[in-house]
Amino acid sequence: MYKITLAIRYLLKRRITYFAVLAVALCVFIVLVVMTVMAGLVGDFKEKNHLFAGDCVVGTESLVGFAYYEDFVRRLEETDYVEAVSPTVKSYALIGLKGSDRRVGVEIMGVDPAMHSRTTGFGNTLLNHETAPSKAFEQEHDPNLPGIVFGIDLLDERDVHGHYSHGAGPNGTSYSVSCFPLTPRGAAPGSGAGMVKTKTFCYSDKSQSGLARVDGALAYVPLEWAQILCGMTDPNRVNAIHIKFRQGVGLKEGCQKVASAWEGFKQDKAGEGMAYLLDTVTVRNWKDYRRSSIAPMEKEQTLMSVMFGFVGITTVFIVFVVSYMIISHKTKDIGILKSIGASNWDIIQLFSGFGFLVGLLGSSIGLLAGWLFLAKINEIEGWLFDHFMWQLWDRTIYAIGD
Repeated sequence: MYKITLAIRYLLKRRITYFAVLAVALCVFIVLVVMTVMAGLVGDFKEKNHLFAGDCVVGTESLVGFAYYEDFVRRLEETDYVEAVSPTVKSYALIGLKGSDRRVGVEIMGVDPAMHSRTTGFGNTLLNHETAPSKAFEQEHDPNLPGIVFGIDLLDERDVHGHYSHGAGPNGTSYSVSCFPLTPRGAAPGSGAGMVKTKTFCYSDKSQSGLARVDGALAYVPLEWAQILCGMTDPNRVNAIHIKFRQGVGLKEGCQKVASAWEGFKQDKAGEGMAYLLDTVTVRNWKDYRRSSIAPMEKEQTLMSVMFGFVGITTVFIVFVVSYMIISHKTKDIGILKSIGASNWDIIQLFSGFGFLVGLLGSSIGLLAGWLFLAKINEIEGWLFDHFMWQLWDRTIYAIGD
């Protein structure tokens, strides 16, 4: 009993121990807040990338694409592990208002909206067709023109609160889209005007995926028109096939089955005229497919963990130094304890208990303060912005919600 009593007494009577408790509390508070926020941001970012890509992607980095994809899509749809499939074309284009000489370089993705919505989270990103994503390219202004869906950052700007100013709905503005088609061998199909294909589209909707690099650089057009503009016809070609697995199918297991199916498909098509295009195709899960976007954030999270590990080690040394100083000033107490029969082990237990109390009290204070801060973090940031016009994350730049 005297061990606990003396440990508590040393904790309360020596003011230097308050600094040790404060150091532990501050360390725990910072680690809890920063790592929780970082983990939340990384987790949210991964989920958005997952929704953008689906579970698995069979594709090539070549702008030429690959042929015979229809046969492979049918083969996948007949399996018991694939729920939905979506072939896509991805290329680059110059887009501008019809009749204007100003053009902006963007990425275009040709999709079948119904298939792509079943495979990915595309349907939930639409502003005006969220409940009917299969009609994403339908617009009432000019039924003779195909629709185009823009990434929201291409048309709108975020305000300081991260909100967009949306209009009442699709306004029927026409846009000219110009692409540079390539032959299956990767060459330009002709010279002069034949090197560029242009088509007029009518604005039909906006897409907000929550990924800044996607929303600020990507426009969606119907799959068949993307193939025409990019020269991916005769036979039809695509750049990627996005796949969603059935419930209960693991990511690794599903990707292995798709890879096996693809190898069998390649062998079946080995004698075809464009079989060489299949050699550049790879099968990747969504994490590998979006690795260039996800890896930097994961590395930052790892570096933060290492840095806070060193902070924790520093805090341990602070507690050790405080304990050493108290022990060095308590030689009289130690002598009295030994005179009444306390062993060396009892003395060690006494001061170990003191160190434990410092760590326990500091950790408890840090955990409580961190939990309260995280529970009110949005209100705190809002108050700081309202009174001092300060934001940790500038919502006009970062695509971060509440």
